[in-house]
Amino acid sequence: MKNNESSLTSLVSAFSRAYHVKEDSPIIFNDTLAQVFLSNEEYNAISSNMVKGISFFSPKTAEKLKGNNDAILKWVTQIQLSPTPLARAAFAENVVENEIKLGAEQYVILGAGLDTFAWRHALSTTKVFEVDHPSTQRFKLQRLQQAGLECPNHLKFVAMDFTKEHSLEKLISAGFDPKKKTIFSMLGVTYYLTKEVLQQLLGTLFKVLPKGSSIVFDVADERLFTEQGIYNRVQNMVQMADASGESMKFATSLPEIEQLLAEQQLLMYEHLSPQDIQNQYFSNRDDDLQAFETIHYIHAVKN
Repeated sequence: MKNNESSLTSLVSAFSRAYHVKEDSPIIFNDTLAQVFLSNEEYNAISSNMVKGISFFSPKTAEKLKGNNDAILKWVTQIQLSPTPLARAAFAENVVENEIKLGAEQYVILGAGLDTFAWRHALSTTKVFEVDHPSTQRFKLQRLQQAGLECPNHLKFVAMDFTKEHSLEKLISAGFDPKKKTIFSMLGVTYYLTKEVLQQLLGTLFKVLPKGSSIVFDVADERLFTEQGIYNRVQNMVQMADASGESMKFATSLPEIEQLLAEQQLLMYEHLSPQDIQNQYFSNRDDDLQAFETIHYIHAVKN
């Protein structure tokens, strides 16, 4: 991962959350701090690039909305950019909040990017650990300084490429206690791993943790590389990942992911299919936001 790529990915994700709060209604995920990480110039530049990319996403829509940049931006963000990041964040944070109520003393965010959970939640008994690539973490720390935001006392940063470095040592060095009940989140990550790397990662994380520790993540089903999706958006997503140099590798069936989890003593406690996600997060809308066709959300618990 290159420095500029990690920063851009984080910025685009922050943009989708900030845009949603400003422009969409009703709100799926109310990240009121996402805008803090974006300068006005960056927000406008990302908006402009999304508008310019309309022909790639849909030539017909580009022609239909020609000259109406606001409508084009809303279409691109709602169809292609925002559905999965918004709904999976809402699902994950609901799981995390429930797990904390049930006694989780540690929350580890794998691939944290510009996540704002630690600033939006005042926690007295739960430690938060943000784990991410060193370049992404350096970028975030710079943004926090520029925004005048201090790190909460319950937050620790752990610079680590966890997709390659399967060790709890750095977490433990930052104050992580493997004897305490823990909730992990890993959003937007599994697609880019191999099955073997995912198995190794889960094995390392949960081997020594107590029963009741859990993880929430999203995963693509076996249709990822064949399903087109509305306006060809699934294949657009796969193609964009290829073009960025970070190709999507992992797609799975429900029985396969259940077996993979079981091998690590994990039970699939909750599963939301694309239709479940549509019903839970998008059914009350009259705009273009709707669940991605091939993405599932999972909460798995160590038994």
